[in-house]
Amino acid sequence: MTAIKHALQRDIFTPNDERLLSIVNVCKAGKKKKNCFLCATVTTERPVQVKVVKVKKSDKGDFYKRQMAWELRDLTEVDAKDANKENPEFDLHFEKVYRWVASSTAEKNSFISCIWKLNQRYLRKKVEFVNVSPQLLEESVPSGESQIVAGGDEDALDDYQELNAREEQDIESMMEVCEYAISNAEAFAEKLSRELQVLDGANIQSIMASEKQVNILMQLLDQALAEVDNIEGKLLSYEEMLQSVKEQMDQISQSNRLIQISNTNNGKLLDEIQFLVNYMDLSKGHIKALQEGDLSSPKGIEACINASEALSQCMNVALKPGHEKLMAVKQQQHLFSELRDAFARRLTNHLNNVFVHQGHDQSSTLSQHTAELTLPKHSPLHRDLLRYAKLMEWLKNTQREKYEGLSRTYVDYMTRLYEREIKDFFEVAKIKMAGTSKDGKGKFATLPRKESALKQETESLHGSSGKLTGSTSSLNKLAVSSSNSRRSQSSSLLDMGNMSASDLDVADRTRFDKIFEQVLSELEPLCLAEQDFISKFFKLQQNPTLAQGENVDDSDGAVHSRPPSEQRHSISEKDMVRMMMNKIFQSIETELNSLIALGDKIDSFNSLYMLVKMSHHVWTAENVDPASYLSTTLGNVLVTVKRNFDKCINTCSPTSSTHWANRLRNLM
Repeated sequence: MTAIKHALQRDIFTPNDERLLSIVNVCKAGKKKKNCFLCATVTTERPVQVKVVKVKKSDKGDFYKRQMAWELRDLTEVDAKDANKENPEFDLHFEKVYRWVASSTAEKNSFISCIWKLNQRYLRKKVEFVNVSPQLLEESVPSGESQIVAGGDEDALDDYQELNAREEQDIESMMEVCEYAISNAEAFAEKLSRELQVLDGANIQSIMASEKQVNILMQLLDQALAEVDNIEGKLLSYEEMLQSVKEQMDQISQSNRLIQISNTNNGKLLDEIQFLVNYMDLSKGHIKALQEGDLSSPKGIEACINASEALSQCMNVALKPGHEKLMAVKQQQHLFSELRDAFARRLTNHLNNVFVHQGHDQSSTLSQHTAELTLPKHSPLHRDLLRYAKLMEWLKNTQREKYEGLSRTYVDYMTRLYEREIKDFFEVAKIKMAGTSKDGKGKFATLPRKESALKQETESLHGSSGKLTGSTSSLNKLAVSSSNSRRSQSSSLLDMGNMSASDLDVADRTRFDKIFEQVLSELEPLCLAEQDFISKFFKLQQNPTLAQGENVDDSDGAVHSRPPSEQRHSISEKDMVRMMMNKIFQSIETELNSLIALGDKIDSFNSLYMLVKMSHHVWTAENVDPASYLSTTLGNVLVTVKRNFDKCINTCSPTSSTHWANRLRNLM
C-alpha cells in the first residue's frame, strides 16, 4: 500500500499541487467488484481545499487516473455501519449516498480517522460521524494539530528516505577503516557498539559537566514553549478571523452569482417587453384612422388600409408561451378586438350606403339609354368600389359574417339594378325587331317555304361558307376563327337571302341579324366586366379550377403539385363567383329566350342567323373562361336556338326533298 501511495502522490496529486494524506482500497457495495482508491487530499496553496478523490487503475496499463472528486465541505455524514464489530462497509453522504466496501477494516478505520481530523481542522466539526468507534475519534485536537494532521501524514509519506551523499561517504570511509566489515559483520557491529558506548559515556560526562548550561537551556526552552503557545493562540484567533472572512467571501460570491442571475433575468425580461412593444403597439395615427378615418376620400381610404393591415399584424403576432397571461397583453388584445369590431361596423355601414347610393345613381341614368340599344356602363361604379378592395380582403379575413353580409347586400342591389336595365334593354330590342317587321309580320308567320327557295338557300350556304364538317349534335363546337370569318358568314346569309328574295324580305333579316348581334355584343362585356369586378372586389379566385392533383408550372419552369386544401379553397371561391353572377344576371337567360322566341315567331329562318351568331359568341366566351357565367348562359341559350333550328328544318314542306334538308342539317 505504501508503494501505491507513493505512486499516486507522484503521478496524480503532485502535478495538481495536492498532498495525499490517507488512502483506502474500496469497491462499490452490492455490485461486481471493481477496485478503486478513495484518497483524502489537501492543496498546498492557501486557501486550503480538502477533497475526497476517487482514483481508478486504467484498464489499458499500469497507471492510475483521477475519476471523480468531492469537496469535503459537501460531505454531510460518515456512516461506519457498526462501531463494535469489524465491518469493512461504510457510507459517505455527499449530494447522494455512496456505499463502499473497504479491502480491510484497518484501512477503513485509518481513512475515517483522517477524515475526522480534517473535519476538526478545516470544517469546524460540520461532518456528522455515525456508528464510529470512540477510539477513532480523538476528544480534542492538540495545539500542534497542524503538524499532527498535515505534518504527521507528511512523515508517513517520508517513511523511506534515501541516504544523501555525505552519509554515503561516511559509511564508505568507516568500512575502509574496518576491512573485515563486509566479511565479519558481527565483529564490525560489536566494534561500532563499543565505540558508541564510549561516545555515550563521554556525552553523559560532558552533559553532567555542563549542568548549569543545561538548566539555562531548559529555562530558555520553557520560555520558548510559552512563546510558542502564545503565538499559537494568536494564530488560532487569526485562523478564526480568516475563517469568518472566508465565509463572508463565500456569501459575497453567492450574492454575486445571484446578482448575475438577476441581471440575466432582467435582460430576458427586457427582450420580452421589447418584443411585445414592437409587435403589439398600434400607433395613435392608425387608431385614429380606424376610429375616425374618412372612407370617402382616397387619402382616408389609404390611411384606413394601412391601419387595418397594421391591426392585423398586431392581432396575428405569434405570442410565446405565457404572454397571453400578462394583463397588459390581455388589455391590448381587448383593445384590438374593439377596434376591429368598430371599424368593421363602420366599413360595413359605409359600403352599404355606397351600394344604395350608386344603385340610385345608376337607376336615374336608365332613361338616357332607353332610346338606344345600349346597356349602361358600370365602370365608374366599379372604379370607385375597387378602392375598397383591400379593405374587403381585410374584412374577409377578420369578420367573415360582415363580409358575407356585404356580398349579399351588393348582390341584392345589383340584381334589382341589372334586372331593370336588362328588361328595358330587351324591350328596346324587341321594339326594334317588331318595328322592322311590322309590315310583313303576318307574312313571315304564315308563309310556307317552297322547295325551290329552300334548295337555293341550301346551295347558296354551301357555296359561300365552304365545306363544313360535324353534325347538329355538336353545335357547341362550332366556332369562327376571326371577325373575317364572321363577316363572310353574314355575307353568305345575305347572298342566300338574295337568291330567295321572292319569298323573304332580305332587309328585315339583315336588320334582325344586326340587332341580335348588337344585343349579344352589349351583354358580353357587361357580364365579363361584372365578373372581373366581383373577383377583384371580393377577393375571389379568377383562375380556372385545376383538376385533382394537377401540376402547376412556375415561372422558372418548375412543376409543382397543388395541395388538396388549396384546391378545395379555390373551388369554393369559384362557385361563389358563379352563384353571385347567377343571382345578379338571373333575368338574362329568360330575356334571351324570350327574344329568340320573338325572332323565331317573326321569321323561322332567323334561327339560322341566331345559331351562327350564338355559336360565335359561345366560342369566344369559352376561350376567355370555359367555366364563366357568360359561357354557361350562352351555351344554354345556344341549345334553345339549336332546337328552334331543328324545328325549322323538320317543319319544311312534305313535298320538299329530304335530301336537301339532311344536307342542310349536316352543313350546319
